[in-house]
Amino acid sequence: MGNTITKSEYDALQRKHLEVLSEMYPSIAAASTEIINLQAILNLPKGTEHVLSDIHGEADQFFHVLKNGSGAVRAKIDDEFGNSLCIRDKKQLATLIYYPAEKLDLIEKEEAELDDWYKITLHRLIQVCKRAASKYTRSKVRKALPKDFAYVIEELINEKEEFINKEAYYNGIIDTIIRIGRARAFIIQLCELIQRLVIDHLHIVGDIYDRGSGAVEILDHLMKYHSVDIQWGNHDLLWMGAASGQESCIANVIRICARYGNLETLEDDYGINLMPLANFALETYADDPCELFNVQYHGDSDALSRIEEQTEMKMHKAISVIQFKLEGQLIKRRPDFKMESRLLLDKINPEEGTVEVDGCTYKLLDTLFPTIIWSDPYQLSKEEEKVMNRLVQNFKNCEKLQRHIQFLFKSGSLYRCYNKNIYYHGCVPLNEDGSFREVYLRGKGYKGQALYDFIEQYVRKGYYLPESEAEEKTYGQDLTWFAWSNENSPVFGKEKMATFERYFLGEPEVQEERKDPYYRLIEDERVCEEICNNILREFKLNPENGHIINGHMPVKLKKGESPIKGNGKLFIIDGGFSKAYQKTTGIAGYTLVYNSYGLKLVTHMPFESLERAIIEETDICEDICVVEKLLERQYVADTDNGQILKRKIGDLELLLKAYRNGELRENAEK
Repeated sequence: MGNTITKSEYDALQRKHLEVLSEMYPSIAAASTEIINLQAILNLPKGTEHVLSDIHGEADQFFHVLKNGSGAVRAKIDDEFGNSLCIRDKKQLATLIYYPAEKLDLIEKEEAELDDWYKITLHRLIQVCKRAASKYTRSKVRKALPKDFAYVIEELINEKEEFINKEAYYNGIIDTIIRIGRARAFIIQLCELIQRLVIDHLHIVGDIYDRGSGAVEILDHLMKYHSVDIQWGNHDLLWMGAASGQESCIANVIRICARYGNLETLEDDYGINLMPLANFALETYADDPCELFNVQYHGDSDALSRIEEQTEMKMHKAISVIQFKLEGQLIKRRPDFKMESRLLLDKINPEEGTVEVDGCTYKLLDTLFPTIIWSDPYQLSKEEEKVMNRLVQNFKNCEKLQRHIQFLFKSGSLYRCYNKNIYYHGCVPLNEDGSFREVYLRGKGYKGQALYDFIEQYVRKGYYLPESEAEEKTYGQDLTWFAWSNENSPVFGKEKMATFERYFLGEPEVQEERKDPYYRLIEDERVCEEICNNILREFKLNPENGHIINGHMPVKLKKGESPIKGNGKLFIIDGGFSKAYQKTTGIAGYTLVYNSYGLKLVTHMPFESLERAIIEETDICEDICVVEKLLERQYVADTDNGQILKRKIGDLELLLKAYRNGELRENAEK
C-alpha cells in the first residue's frame, strides 16, 4: 500500500494547491469573475479544426488550402449572405479573402468607381469577419487583431449597424478609412484576420518534407501559425534524424533531394554546402553516365544546363552508394532491427554482374561501383568518409534547419489524441489476424500505443541527449532511421523500402513494397470497424464517438478507392499535394474539417497556378461531403480544453469555499 496517502496528507496537498491558486486569484471577487468567464467560454461553439496531411513541399497548394480553410471561408460567406449575393460576387469576395494584395492589384486597375467598390467590399468583409469571430470570446478575438487597425476593427465587428444611433458612427469609420487612403491596407488586414478566425486549430498529419521545393517556406509559416500540432511522418523523421547527425538519414535526405531535382532546398534554403559531394561525384564517376540516376524534375528542368544535370545525376549515384553502405553498417550493429535481408551489397557478384535478393538471382542494370571494396562492401572509402564528415557537420551546424527541427519536436509527436479523435501518419502495425503486432527492441516487446511511445522517446533522445550519453543517443538516432524504413515502424507500414531494387533491378516483382496487413484489413468492411474500435480503445478513446484520422497512403480515386473506412470510423486523408502522385490518384487528395456541427471531408483538385486562382477565381475544393453530422452542436464544454476548464472551475469553486468558510484569507493588497 506504499502509494496510498492518508486523508490528512490529501487535505494538506489540497490546501497547498489552493494556496498556490490564491496567488493568482487573491479575493472572492477575482475567483468569482474567473469562474463566470470560464463558464461563459464553455458555452461557446467548438472551434473549427482543419486537418492536412502529406504536404511534401508543395507550398503553393498548401497555402491555397490553408487560406481557404478547405471551404471554411466560402461556407462563412454563404452563411452570411445566402442568396443575397450572386455567385460571381461570392467568388470574388472569397478570392479577395484568400489573396487580398494580389486581387486588389487587379481590381484597382479595372474598377472605375473604386471608392464605391471599397465601401461595398468593406461592409461585406466586416459582416464575414463578424460571423467568423462570433464563436470566440472578445478577448481571444482581440489577441488576433492586427496591431495597426485593432481598435477600429474591434469597434466595427462588435457594433450592430442596425442601431440607428450607431449607424452614422459605423459608416463614418468606413468613409474615413477610404478618404484618407487606408482602404487597401485595411482590406488586406481584414482578409488575413478572417483567414485566422475561420480555423481555430490546425493538424498536420505528417510529411512536410521531400519531393516539392517549398518545405522551408511551409515550416516558416507553420512556426507563426496561431495553433498547430504535427504528427510526424516518415519523411519528417528522416530530416529529424539528419539534423541530429545520423549519417544514414543524411544520405537518404540528400538522395531524395537529388532524385526529385530539389537540391536547392539544401543548398539555397538551408545553406548546406554540397560542393564536397559534387567534387567527389564528378571525380569518382567521371566516366560513368549514371543513366539510372535521372532526376525527376517537377519544376523548370529546362533552366538547367546539360552539365548541371549530369553533375546532379553523378551526385545522385554517389550519395546512393554511400547510403547503401551506411545502412549496411547500421543493420549490422542493430541486430534487434531484424533487417539482415536488406544487406544487398555483399550479395552482389561483380564478375557476373548479378545480385541475390530473397534467394533469387537478378541481373544488375548498372555494374559500375568504383568505391566498393568487395571484401568489405559496406566500408566507406577514405574520400566517402571525408564527404560524410563534412556533411554531418553541415547538417548539425545549420541554424535554420535546427530551428525547424526543434519546432517539429516542440509541436509534434508520433500520434495525437485530440477532441475524441486520434491522428497518426502511417499505420498501427498489425498481424494478419488484426491483432497488434509485437515488436522486440532492446530485448523487450512493444505493441500498440507502447510501440509508439517507445519509438518517440528514443527519437527525442537521439536529438536532445548530450554527446556524453553516446550509447543512448546513438541508439535513438538509429531508431529514427528505423522509423523511416523498417517494416515494424508505425510511420512506414511496408515490408521493405526497395530503394536498391528500384535503381538497379528491372523486375517489377522485386521492386514491390508490400504493405502492412493494416492496409489490407481496413479495406475489408467486415473487420475494419472492429479493428478501428480496438485501436481507439488502445489509445484510451471511446469507440462510440471517436475517429481515426490517418495520413501516408494516397487514395486512388481512379480505382474506386474510398477515403472513408470502418463505417465512418477511419478517414484516410493523404493530402495528395505531391504532383508525383496526382496522375495515379486522379485528384490532389483530401483534407478534413471538423467544426461544431460535424465532420466534412473535402476532395481537392490539383492547384494549377496562383495566377489562375486570382484572375479566374478558381478554387480546388472539388467536393465537400458531410461525413458525420452531429445530432447536437458541440461546444467548448465538449472538447479536451473544455475538460481542463471544468477542472479549473472546480478548483476555483473550492477556493471560493475556502475564502468563505475562513480556511484562507483574502489578500486585499492584490
